[in-house]
Amino acid sequence: MGRETSATHYTREQRQQFRDKVRRDLDVLEQMLERDAFEFDEPLCGLEIELNLVDAGFQPKMNNAEVLQAIADPEFQTELAQFNIEFNVPPRSLRGESLHELERDLRGSLNHAELRCNERDTHIVMTGMLPTVSADTFVGEWMSDNSRYTALNDAILTSRGEDIYLDVQGKEFVRQFTDSIAAESVCTSVQLHLQVKPNEFAQHWNAAQLLAGPQLALAANSPYFFGKELWAETRTEIFAQATDTRPVELKNQGVRPRVFFGEGWITSIFDLFEENAHFFPALLPEVGDEDPQAVLDAGGVPELAEMMLHNGSIYRWNRPIYDTAGEHAHLRVENRVLPAGPTIVDTLANAAFYYGTLRVLAEDERPLWSRMAFSTAEHNFHQGARHGIDAMLYWPGLGELPASELVLRHLLPLAREGLRRWEVDEDVIDRYLRVIEGRCLTGVTGAEWQVNVVRRLEARGLSRHEALTKMTELYTKAMHSNRPVHTWKLPD
Repeated sequence: MGRETSATHYTREQRQQFRDKVRRDLDVLEQMLERDAFEFDEPLCGLEIELNLVDAGFQPKMNNAEVLQAIADPEFQTELAQFNIEFNVPPRSLRGESLHELERDLRGSLNHAELRCNERDTHIVMTGMLPTVSADTFVGEWMSDNSRYTALNDAILTSRGEDIYLDVQGKEFVRQFTDSIAAESVCTSVQLHLQVKPNEFAQHWNAAQLLAGPQLALAANSPYFFGKELWAETRTEIFAQATDTRPVELKNQGVRPRVFFGEGWITSIFDLFEENAHFFPALLPEVGDEDPQAVLDAGGVPELAEMMLHNGSIYRWNRPIYDTAGEHAHLRVENRVLPAGPTIVDTLANAAFYYGTLRVLAEDERPLWSRMAFSTAEHNFHQGARHGIDAMLYWPGLGELPASELVLRHLLPLAREGLRRWEVDEDVIDRYLRVIEGRCLTGVTGAEWQVNVVRRLEARGLSRHEALTKMTELYTKAMHSNRPVHTWKLPD
């Protein structure tokens, strides 16, 4: 999704050619779906984690190119800002002890990366939004050296025709203009991938949309932005505003935003790609040489590169993915709801909850989404982001209830059953679902812990900047302990 582009600016002719090519790709995808021309031996799961880099004083450090060279691992890649990197995990089965093995692998990779970073006076922080980022962070050169990011920044600002206005009201508020998409780089997330059969994609996407609200409530970890206490998961709203191509007039007309929850339940993956082509102008109209119809007619697997490049600039919280590997094509649901952190064990607990609950909901003979308005699922999403574990969420057959009660009494049993269907070992299921249970019983998420620490430090007389810096230091140390966040101590 983050592949390089060859240009940073495009002509009107290129935009017209790109639109035509996307539609040709879409026609070929429709034929492939009709023929069931997709690989599927067993469902595979993948993971991406976005990370932040800080200096010895726990302020953002703009040295990702140097750090990536030192880490020297292709699984670590560049991200939008020079204080961001991304960690990509190869797909694997969930069966047996796979999640536990993944935890060990992730910890090993993170430890190695941290050691290489320390040699350059740098630390890694895994959190939804780095608390010490300020407006001053983006004075001067902040963007990674990647033509795609430059092109994306220019395209969003050109489409908008004016500076971006950030306006978020929480416990405190942020209101300011910015002349770039820099604020997007503060939003670091975990992306969960699941390979699915074409005829089962819709059920899995619909189920993932249902789960978005509970996911955010459980995993909220982004309470501070530019020094202000805002939402429990401020990342979702900042990301939406920082990439919004619409001036006020287009918003008033109901034009769709690039960060998009969706408009309704679907019956096929084709619905989403068709919606992309019909409603969203291209931001990166890069046209390749492939003739997708000729490739398909010759028995090959087309890349459909334009369709996927376009899809990569439409930021659905559950995104459809078409991809190729060798001589095979496959489909995935990419869940983009979760913030990064606080620890690897918390991250794997969030993944276990998602994959387990998703399976049961997707296989239900009477789907829950048939008993719930799509707008209600979106409302749950925003409630989870605003209030975190304290959110009140609606669920079919239960009405409105606290997120912790919904998860503890109703969704955790589904997650356990789903993981059993994935053939996950019982001790592995227990390890990760007990973390989710602990969060519900204590009411402590990453967001709650961060806010409680900052308030205690401010009560001692520290300024907000000093409190955020000290909290980030404590957070980073606890992160590397790999103890679940609900067990972290607060400073005396």
